[in-house]
Amino acid sequence: MGVCVGLMSGGIDSPVAAARAMRAGWDLHPLHFSMEPVTGPEAQERTMASLQHLGAMDGALGVDVSTRLNPTLVVVPVAEVMAKFTESWCHSEYFIHMKRVFNTVATLHANEVGASHVLTGENLGQVSSQTLGNLGAVEEATKLEILRPLLGFDKSAITDMARALGTYELSIGPEVCDALGPKHTTTVGNREWLERSEARVGGLLDLAKHAWSQRVSVPL
Repeated sequence: MGVCVGLMSGGIDSPVAAARAMRAGWDLHPLHFSMEPVTGPEAQERTMASLQHLGAMDGALGVDVSTRLNPTLVVVPVAEVMAKFTESWCHSEYFIHMKRVFNTVATLHANEVGASHVLTGENLGQVSSQTLGNLGAVEEATKLEILRPLLGFDKSAITDMARALGTYELSIGPEVCDALGPKHTTTVGNREWLERSEARVGGLLDLAKHAWSQRVSVPL
């Protein structure tokens, strides 16, 4: 099919999305965003465990995972960048900004590895950044095509898939992406306001480049 950068959160959804993408013929370059030191290393540890599990599933997954899954996880620290979006004038859009930062960083990674798509575990309406309006605001941050193989599934169906894959138990743990998030979130982002807020704290691309410059590569 092609080459994609896979956004791996350490949660239940992203390993399922990764498995479905590789089964469909995509080569996957996994990318994880770390919120340390605001949080601990647990999300990265869960990401590593689930990817290592998928890497050992050649026969069960139906494809040669060793040829599909890049054996290196790129970890990008984003706590410093995301702290900029906790001001009162932009905090309610925090999760939209977060996903826009993620997609912009993913584009930088894609440019290096020759990927044409970004893979996410998003499913419609599960959280505030995944409303139809906010998904549009998020995907505007990249010119890459977005792969969302779980978009139409509800959480119970995704959980069943994770159990069947054997990644469910490896992915259980507290959510860390919302460590700096607001109590009340915007469900329909305004493009002009988002761009003005990002410009006010340094510009989306420059913020992404700063985070990307601090990346580390971890062998699986």
